[in-house]
Amino acid sequence: MDGPDLRVKIGSIHLDNPVMTASGTFGYAREFENLMNLHRLGGVIVKGISLFPRAGNPPPRIVETACGMLNAIGLQNVGVERFIEEKMVYLAGLNVPVIVNILGGSVEEYREITKRLEGVEGVAGIEVNISCPNVKCGGVAFGGDPKMAATVTKAVKEVCSVPVIVKLSPNVTDVAEIARAVEDGGADSVSLINTLIGMAINLKTRRPELANVIGGLSGPAIKPVALRMVHEVSRAVSIPVIGIGGIETAEDALEFLLAGATAIQVGTANFTNPRASEEVVEGISKYVQDEQLSSVRELIGALIV
Repeated sequence: MDGPDLRVKIGSIHLDNPVMTASGTFGYAREFENLMNLHRLGGVIVKGISLFPRAGNPPPRIVETACGMLNAIGLQNVGVERFIEEKMVYLAGLNVPVIVNILGGSVEEYREITKRLEGVEGVAGIEVNISCPNVKCGGVAFGGDPKMAATVTKAVKEVCSVPVIVKLSPNVTDVAEIARAVEDGGADSVSLINTLIGMAINLKTRRPELANVIGGLSGPAIKPVALRMVHEVSRAVSIPVIGIGGIETAEDALEFLLAGATAIQVGTANFTNPRASEEVVEGISKYVQDEQLSSVRELIGALIV
């Protein structure tokens, strides 16, 4: 092994380093193959996949904010069948773990998507987006209710042989409670945070900047919130925690590791700097070497309070 030991584990998934790409910000990875060394990543998490193709919301769907961005893409994707036939062939050829983010409007949809992905070559894990509204329960997000969150987790685990990561919403009263519920439901790991709900208004038109009116806030603005939630959740569960939210540099990532994250995801930074994830890996490697640590694992949860 060249350089410092950056290896970490998420369930049975072995990552060469703790840096992954966040769902929805990295497409299906191929889009970045000429912009960075994909093989340097710890893992790739693809754009969220639904049971059937989704066109997403009408434009405008993205607006820049003072310290980040709002998006209301509407979970546009090719659907699970086309994903398997057209995208996984390329992804399976990468020498890094590929984790498929899934979304649904009912427990049955989550279960069915998982069943179709079961046994597909190259799928190392499933990340379950529970920020989606349950269409059978009046549009209440699965991630906002501990029982609903646990139910979805159990449904996926029942038909899945690879590790299941549940992606938590920050738009809740007690994120640690939701984390404990999905752990009880069988989750192998939790990732957090998803985007915060926000909006922007155009003063000239006096209309919302987004056609959907509201969207998800991401980028550096949400890092302090994400860091706090990762710290809380890492103390509430025994399964690995993956930190997400405003990570642009190795220093950002290292803060999340100290707060209790086993791995991290780089998201919005991919839009402004396509090499951001690779640069974070390089920075973590240098820090571990400079601090003369035997492994990056020494940093996980090493916050002094």
